[in-house]
Amino acid sequence: MTMVKGIEARGMQHCETTALGVLLRHEGIDLSEPMLFGLGSGLSFIYWDSKSMGFPFLGGRVKPFELTRNLATALGVELLVEETSSPRKAWQNAASVIDAGRPVGLQLDSYHLDYFTTKVHFGGHVVAMYGYDEQHAYLVDTDQQGGAVSTSLAGLARARAERGPMTAKHRSFTLTAPTGPTPIKDGIVPAITKCAEAFLNPPIANLGYRGIEKAARQVPKWLQRSDSPGEDLPRAALLMERAGTGGALFRNLYRDFLAECARHIDSGHLRTGHGLYTEAATLWTQVSEHIATAGEAGEAKHLMQAGTVLHEISRIEREAMQALSRIQRTCCRDHVEGLRRTGGVGR
Repeated sequence: MTMVKGIEARGMQHCETTALGVLLRHEGIDLSEPMLFGLGSGLSFIYWDSKSMGFPFLGGRVKPFELTRNLATALGVELLVEETSSPRKAWQNAASVIDAGRPVGLQLDSYHLDYFTTKVHFGGHVVAMYGYDEQHAYLVDTDQQGGAVSTSLAGLARARAERGPMTAKHRSFTLTAPTGPTPIKDGIVPAITKCAEAFLNPPIANLGYRGIEKAARQVPKWLQRSDSPGEDLPRAALLMERAGTGGALFRNLYRDFLAECARHIDSGHLRTGHGLYTEAATLWTQVSEHIATAGEAGEAKHLMQAGTVLHEISRIEREAMQALSRIQRTCCRDHVEGLRRTGGVGR
């Protein structure tokens, strides 16, 4: 058996932040899950539907692995990514990191992992691997999935080789912290403004605040959209609250991130954004409840209520992101004023 020493197998709520937490703690950087999510500019929204889909999808975060790339930039750590079409090379890439005494991140399809009881294909799942023997790989997954878990090497190989939506070619990755990583405070404002700009200026109407507005128009039609509304609607509501989102379609995580940022940065715009996301998180949970009730009762009035709340959420999140997008300007101005008061710059 080959195991990395000193691993704290702490499962969190979301898969990618769980894996990132394992890798960063091994490098001496221990951050809360909301901070990992927020520094990775992880919040987003997508309403996706097509003829090939059985039912529409509501997503609340950026696409898989974008969070990891963003977080590495924000923290100033080195991200090394390996991809290959060869299963043999893929195993060598992962095992060699373990052999060198370090954990490795893997992107794969959760359908093939032995410990997953719900068999649904999701090619954007991320885990941290910290050991292996002749039959099993030892992983850290979300708290919901068991935290420290194991799966067969055959199952792991199938999970990494799967192709389809959101999959990657046997992707593995490591994070290496420099001698002097970027101070957390320095990464906060760029991460917030990056997230806000993307949310406020989506390239298509399915994304950002425009996507929430589109959902507000489409969700009331979901009873007609589904062949099995008694199954599809409660499942959609469950995914919003419990499928690794931290509740409220990731809004709870972002609310808590902004609250933590307020302990580092004194900004009225930040406080405004936090207050609005506190309100939005509560409303997202209401939306999921309305959707679940509509499926159980088969009554469109509950979907109409969900649509009304989504219109309100779109407005609230737009205002929140508008406030948050102004943080950089005010922080820069406050920094200059501070230098002037201390004689650091001329008047």
